[in-house]
Amino acid sequence: MPDRRSSNQSRGTPAERTRLLMEDLIEDLPDSLLAREVVVGLHWTAVVAARDDALQCGLSSTAVGVHAHGEKYDVAEPGRLGGQMVRGLARLVDSSSPTERSVGLAGINAGLAFKHMEGAEVNAGELLGQIGAGLRVALVGHFPFIPELREAVGELLVIERDPGPGELPASAAPKVLPTCAVVALTALTLVNGTFGELMASISPNAYTALIGPSAPLSPVLFEHGLNMIAGTHVERIEPVVQAVKQGANYRQIHRIGTRFVTLTSND
Repeated sequence: MPDRRSSNQSRGTPAERTRLLMEDLIEDLPDSLLAREVVVGLHWTAVVAARDDALQCGLSSTAVGVHAHGEKYDVAEPGRLGGQMVRGLARLVDSSSPTERSVGLAGINAGLAFKHMEGAEVNAGELLGQIGAGLRVALVGHFPFIPELREAVGELLVIERDPGPGELPASAAPKVLPTCAVVALTALTLVNGTFGELMASISPNAYTALIGPSAPLSPVLFEHGLNMIAGTHVERIEPVVQAVKQGANYRQIHRIGTRFVTLTSND
């Protein structure tokens, strides 16, 4: 596979490259979007953005800080997030609080939904299986399609922060990822701060994907070293937001009103 890693992805430290990516995503947002509603649920965070009478919803995994209740705030201004302009809310992706980063990414995804609704409705696991046939493939994150993907590719390595049987710990990533021809990262890496370091470990010749409902559906990501983005578009906003409020996991949310969207680079 040809080297397609962009100058954006090769410039600066991993943290600086992630910050540049987020800045580019925020620049890709439409102007004059208002955050109508912000919900931080047990598993998912949702932002509903409004422009005139049109509404869109963005999702992100809900991340929480590791500290005792009452020691510090996860959200600095609870109750005041709704009513902000989406661009301002999106800048929370640079917060020191994981929960605020979740809100910021959900805001980005809500804004991008006004621009990038089109995309193939394909199964990301099946597409990775086709691309990785006969090749060494790494997944960073635990995905439901792992058993099928393992049968389809040459070799499958799964890297997890809390590894299960047959999975590798996160500490293995710097050694394993450079050896893989195909790498898929969970979009949660954009929230937990590991995206830049993981991308720095991937071979410049590898086919690289970002997968999950938190994944921003924007071609901007192709300029930062990715070949495929597999995310989610919220089609039934009100019932999905209600489910998020009441602790739904993604499988439940998907049944209620989302569809998978996959974008691929033409390079």
